[in-house]
Amino acid sequence: MAVRIRLTRMGAKKKPMYRIVAADSQAPRDGSFLEILGTYDPHQNPAQINVKADLLNKWVAAGAQPTDTVGSLLKSRGLWPQAEAPAAS
Repeated sequence: MAVRIRLTRMGAKKKPMYRIVAADSQAPRDGSFLEILGTYDPHQNPAQINVKADLLNKWVAAGAQPTDTVGSLLKSRGLWPQAEAPAAS
């Protein structure tokens, strides 16, 4: 079972709010998930991201990979390590 850290949509029509969840990669976007890791509210200025760092670290240690969107959100807040530069030869 491959686990992804991704967004699931919540909120009203035209006013989305997202949960950051750990979910099986085969599960639908708004389907079942394993654990809620945080929230993302794009309507705040600036966008508000709340993440439970201990849960995020637990899932990363277990091999979970973030989607591109979640990865960029976490990097913008400094919660995800930057990609390592390739070794110079």
